[in-house]
Amino acid sequence: MDFLYEYGLFLAKAATIVIAIGIVIGLAAGAAMRNKPKKGEFQFTDLSEEFARLQTDLKAELMDKKVFKRWLKEQKKKEDKPRQTTFVIDFHGSMGASEVDALREEVTAVLAAAEDGDEVLVRLESGGGVVHGYGLGASQLERLRQRGIELTVAVDKVAASGGYMMACIANRIIAAPFAIVGSIGVLAQLPNFHRFLQKNDIDFEQFTAGEYKRTVTLFGENTDKGREKFQQELEQTHQLFKEHVYSHRDVLNMEQVATGEYWLATQALEYKLVDALQTSDDFILQRVQQRRILQVKFQPRKKLAERMGAGASVALQQIWQKLPFWHWSR
Repeated sequence: MDFLYEYGLFLAKAATIVIAIGIVIGLAAGAAMRNKPKKGEFQFTDLSEEFARLQTDLKAELMDKKVFKRWLKEQKKKEDKPRQTTFVIDFHGSMGASEVDALREEVTAVLAAAEDGDEVLVRLESGGGVVHGYGLGASQLERLRQRGIELTVAVDKVAASGGYMMACIANRIIAAPFAIVGSIGVLAQLPNFHRFLQKNDIDFEQFTAGEYKRTVTLFGENTDKGREKFQQELEQTHQLFKEHVYSHRDVLNMEQVATGEYWLATQALEYKLVDALQTSDDFILQRVQQRRILQVKFQPRKKLAERMGAGASVALQQIWQKLPFWHWSR
C-alpha cells in the first residue's frame, strides 16, 4: 500500500509539473505574439575605465601612501581633459559569416556616435567562408572608411581568405607575430555519388532550364564541359577577390601573394600583407592614456524556441532530481 501511495503521489506531482510547464509556455508564446521582440541589445564596455581601475589598484599596492595620493591628483587632472574615442569591435567569423548581422548593427552604432578624431579598432578572427557573407562583411567595414573614420584591424590569431577580404579594408593592419594571414584564393569541393547510385541501380534525374543552371552535381554524372565552366566561375571569383584586395592595398605584388597560400605574420609583413607586428592588447594599451576606449557589442536576440529550450532544459533537470523515483534508484 505504501508503494501505491508513493506511486500515486508521484503521478500527481508529475501531472502538476507538466500542466505548469504548459501554462508557462503558453503565456510566453502569447506575450511574444503581443509584443514584437527587438532584434537584440547593445552592450557598451568602457575598457579605459577598467584599465584605470586596474592601474589604480596596482599603484595603491606598490606606492607609498603619500606618493599614491599625489599620483591620484595627477590622474584626476588628466581625466578632466576631453578625449577622443577608440571604438572596439570584435568579429569572430564562422564559415557561414552569420556574425555579419551583428557587425552591421555595431558599425551603424559607431557611425551614429563617432566624432572628428575618433577611430575604430576591429579585432578580427576568421579563417574565411562563403564569398557573399564575407563580401558583405567587407562592405560593412567599407562604410567606416567612406565616412573618413580611421580603421585599424588587429589579427591576433587568423585572418585568412574571407577574413583577409575584410581585413584589407583597413587603413592599417596589425598582427601578432604568429598569426595566420593571407590565403587569397577560392575553394570549392563536393563529393559525387553517381557511381554509388549506378552500382545500386538507383536513378537520378535532374531538370534545369538554362545551359549552365547546374554545372556540377552531387548525384549526377559530371561532364568535362560542366567542370570547365565551374572552374571558369572560380577563376572569375578569384580575379574579383584579387582586384578587391589590390584596390585597398596597392603596395602588394598580387602575383606573389594571391596564390592561395597563407603566411605567419612575420612573413606577411615582408610581403606587405600587414603593416606592423603588434597585438590588439598593445594597441589598446598605447591609446588608453590619451583616448577613451569603448567596446561596442550587439547581442542578437535569441528566438523564443531557443530561449524556452534552454530554460526548459535547466528546469526539467532540477525537477527530475526532485521526483520520488530519483531517490528510489539510490
